[in-house]
Amino acid sequence: MKQYDYLIVGAGLFGAVFARQAMDAGKRVLVIDRRGQIGGNVYTEEVAGIQVHRYGAHIFHTNDREVWEYLNRFAVFNRFTNSPVANFHGELYSLPFNMYTFNKMWGVTTPAEAAAEIERQRREAGVTEPKNLEEQAISLVGRDIYEKLVKGYTEKQWGRACTELPAFIIRRLPVRLTFDNNYFNALWQGIPVGGYTRMVENLLAGAELRLNTDYLADREALSALAEKVVYTGPIDAYFGYALGTLAYRAVRFETELLDMPNYQGNAAVNYTDRETPWTRIIEHKWFEFGKDAEGKDLPQTVISREYPSEWRPGDEPYYPVNNEENNGLYRRYAAMAAREERVLFGGRLAEYKYYDMDQVVASALRAARAELGA
Repeated sequence: MKQYDYLIVGAGLFGAVFARQAMDAGKRVLVIDRRGQIGGNVYTEEVAGIQVHRYGAHIFHTNDREVWEYLNRFAVFNRFTNSPVANFHGELYSLPFNMYTFNKMWGVTTPAEAAAEIERQRREAGVTEPKNLEEQAISLVGRDIYEKLVKGYTEKQWGRACTELPAFIIRRLPVRLTFDNNYFNALWQGIPVGGYTRMVENLLAGAELRLNTDYLADREALSALAEKVVYTGPIDAYFGYALGTLAYRAVRFETELLDMPNYQGNAAVNYTDRETPWTRIIEHKWFEFGKDAEGKDLPQTVISREYPSEWRPGDEPYYPVNNEENNGLYRRYAAMAAREERVLFGGRLAEYKYYDMDQVVASALRAARAELGA
């Protein structure tokens, strides 16, 4: 008999949820991670009383009642609402695009005036059936907003011209003819009080955990410990890049602790011009309203500038480049994965998907239900 029923490779959200479900079903699990901490990219750590999102801002939002109620077993969520600001050479605009944005851009004051201006600019550009991101953006918000608030940010983020990017990317961005500054169209949103790491610790309570353990470097010995493996790492790395390398965008974070109580007055400010080298600045304290666990105002602040880049082996993969070529390559790897009898593949990297957090949790619950029957 093996020592464990499941070896779970990766202590991020997918691995933690699957581990919880397996343990609740009476299974023996070992969770490993190549990093020195749990949580994957949602890992948070305390700096000067502030929960810092070390791998980029993560704001939980969902319309999935099952996922929301499930995670509320392991965390108390605050009422944080995501309302980013766009900075174009010092001009500040509301995100998502709404009546505040349209008023500042064009001086319009009614939804009818805003809709008419967007339609005028769309007709002027000759866009009928958008074939790429540029045409889709102009169709949604007009050329003025595209040029100031979409083009530069998007090309920095993806490292490609907007005319070379698929139209579906921009469809994630809300456009409203109202004065609603809430970025997400979700019934529930917020951030775990005390940070995501605490939530993942609660999910993994009772699991055996080994950090700084690279599965791919010692696959045979580690796999021999368990009846089955749940693999959440990059699918192409699992197969030794035998068919080629899947493309990602990487992000470098430049984080500073500042001796001031307030740097930018908002959790997220996006820099939408092409010349500024970073895409956004996150001020972490505003995810928890600028106060510590006792509700005291914090005298310092922590900011992180984000610099996107093309992914190279050895970098941390963040955003899959889901174009036709990469999706085709992924499907070939997925066919190979389906033939691995003792290995389950799941999560953002193993499924090569641009997952929101609630989608990762939902995917893990489905996988656990199919595997464990509960």
